[in-house]
Amino acid sequence: MKARISTLAIVVIAVLTAGTIASPAGAVVNLNIGINAGPPAYVFHAPPPVVVIPGTYVYSVPDIGIPVLFYGGYWWRPYEGRWYRADGYNGPWTYIVPARVPGPLVTLPPAHYHRIPPGHPYIPYGQLKKHWVRWERERYWDRHDHWREDRRSGDHWKHAGHHEYGHPGKHGGR
Repeated sequence: MKARISTLAIVVIAVLTAGTIASPAGAVVNLNIGINAGPPAYVFHAPPPVVVIPGTYVYSVPDIGIPVLFYGGYWWRPYEGRWYRADGYNGPWTYIVPARVPGPLVTLPPAHYHRIPPGHPYIPYGQLKKHWVRWERERYWDRHDHWREDRRSGDHWKHAGHHEYGHPGKHGGR
């Protein structure tokens, strides 16, 4: 963060200096700078469990007041119409331009970020970290009838509480 501010200060000074040297007398130089501070910090005191959002390979952290998602090896946070990405669940969060946000995240209705079906299995962080690549490569969730039916119909919550994924984790949901 300090490096960003220092770099920003150098750029501002350079622009202002260049503007006054190259400007004819009486010219006005306007400079507007917007600083994107990113989403507010949320600190997990332990690695969070996740749940797979039915019909997707997007995972959501349940039981917290903000949307924190996992997809494609990164943690994602939508905030004020923008998307942020991090290597770890505690950040730091970096703004990602809309064209670089994966389609499954963009098309996911915001209501699905927190709406976890009752009884939906929680996946411990260690299991996610260890298996997410294989699950996606082997289309692990495709082998579950309810998940496929929900995906085809678009009704991801029709069979809430009836998922049996055969991996360790507590069951919960909202």
